[in-house]
Amino acid sequence: MDGPDADDEQVAAESETTLVVVTGLSGGGRSTVARALENVGYYVVDNLPQALMLDMAELAFKAGGAARRTAMVLDVRSRAFSTDLAGAIRELKERGFSPRVVFVDADDEVLIRRFESVRRSHPLQGDGRLADGIAVERGLLEEARDQADVIIDTSHLNVNQLRRRIEELFGGEDARRLRVTVLSFGFKYGLPPDADFVLDARFLPNPYWVPELREHTGREEAVSAYVLGQEGADAFVASYADLVNATTTGFEREGKRYLTVAVGCTGGKHRSVAIAEELASRLRHSGLAANAQHRDLGRE
Repeated sequence: MDGPDADDEQVAAESETTLVVVTGLSGGGRSTVARALENVGYYVVDNLPQALMLDMAELAFKAGGAARRTAMVLDVRSRAFSTDLAGAIRELKERGFSPRVVFVDADDEVLIRRFESVRRSHPLQGDGRLADGIAVERGLLEEARDQADVIIDTSHLNVNQLRRRIEELFGGEDARRLRVTVLSFGFKYGLPPDADFVLDARFLPNPYWVPELREHTGREEAVSAYVLGQEGADAFVASYADLVNATTTGFEREGKRYLTVAVGCTGGKHRSVAIAEELASRLRHSGLAANAQHRDLGRE
C-alpha cells in the first residue's frame, strides 16, 4: 500500500518539474535561447545527447530547488542524437514530466550568412557546401519541428530581440497560460512563418504620405491617433480582439501555449505597429497575457 502511494507522490512531484527542451537548426539561435533561459532562472544543460534526456529530468527532480526548472539543449552534432524526439518526449510524459519543446529556425540564406560571418563550416556539410549541411540537418530535425510547442523563426530577430522573446515566454510566474504575441511586420519583407493569424492593415490610409508623420512610427501618439482614427480601424481591432478571445479557451484545451498574431502593412513602420500595440492592449484588458513586438521597425 505504501509503494503505490509513494509512486503517486513522486509522479505528482515530477509533474511540477518544469522542463524545456531546446532544439533547432545550427545557427538558428540555440545558444541565445539557452542564455535567456538562464537569465530567468533555468538550470541549462547544453549539448545534451537525446538518449540522456530522461536521466537528466530525473536528476533535476531529485536535486530539487533551482534544478526543478531545467532546460535541455539538444545538438544534432552529438553522436548520441537520434531523430526520435517524439519517443523521447513520450517517455518523459509517461514518467510524469511535462516537457515543452522550443524549436529555433531561420531561412537558409540567413543561416548561410551567419556561418560565413564567423567563418565556420556547418557541422553536417562534410565536403559539400553550407547549403548541403543545412539541408541534411533540416531533414534530421523535421520530426522535432513537428513536435515543438513553440517555433521561433529568428531570421529577422537580433540577439536582444530573441532574448526578450524567450524571457517573455518563460520568465513569468504562470508559464502554463496561453501567451499571445502581436507581431507587426512589413509585407515587403515577407510573411512571418511562425504566425497563427495574419492581419492586413493596408486598407487604412498610410501615414507615410503625411509629411509630418512620415519619419515617426506607430508607437508614437501622433501616428497612433492618425491610424486608429481612420474609418474602420476601431472595428478592425475590435473584431480581431473578439476572434482571439473566442479561440483562446480552445487553444488552451488543446495544449497550445503560444499564439502569434501577425499584423502587416507595407513597411512595418506605421499602420501595423499602431494596430499591434492597440490590439495587444485590448487583449491584456480582457485578461490575456499579451505583448506587442515589431519585427521590421527600424529597417527603413
